[in-house]
Amino acid sequence: MAQEKIPMTRPGYERLLEELKRLKQEERPAVIRAIEEARGYGDLSENAEYHAAKERQSFIETRVAELEDRTRRAEVIDVARLTGSSHIKFGATVTLADEDTEEKTTYQIVGADESDIRAGLLSIQSPLARALIGKAKGESVEVVTPGGARAYEILAVAYR
Repeated sequence: MAQEKIPMTRPGYERLLEELKRLKQEERPAVIRAIEEARGYGDLSENAEYHAAKERQSFIETRVAELEDRTRRAEVIDVARLTGSSHIKFGATVTLADEDTEEKTTYQIVGADESDIRAGLLSIQSPLARALIGKAKGESVEVVTPGGARAYEILAVAYR
């Protein structure tokens, strides 16, 4: 059974690779040293440093496995090659105006692993991104959010 590809931008993919490298080259050796040091403190059943280091090791190994899986299944999309498209696709940078408040916001539609709403990176899996896909400048979309239905006008679509 083929595993599902995970779409992401080049910068998002590179961030995952950097985190994986840091975990393998820095965090993993550091926690191994901490476990060895904690073993020297005696009775492991009552050794808080040992148990904390083992928990940290478990977290690191789980995250390494997750990152290796995600980078293996990554489908890196070169957003720059999508220029010229007037419709919203993965990687598009979209400027929206809230139709009630006229507040303008700009988001880039990215993979789930790289989303950060405060930085303007909107997950492709979010209700807003799903509503925007396939739309073009000048169109309106309505999205049901936890705070109720919101309507947005698409002011601009760019691929950078």
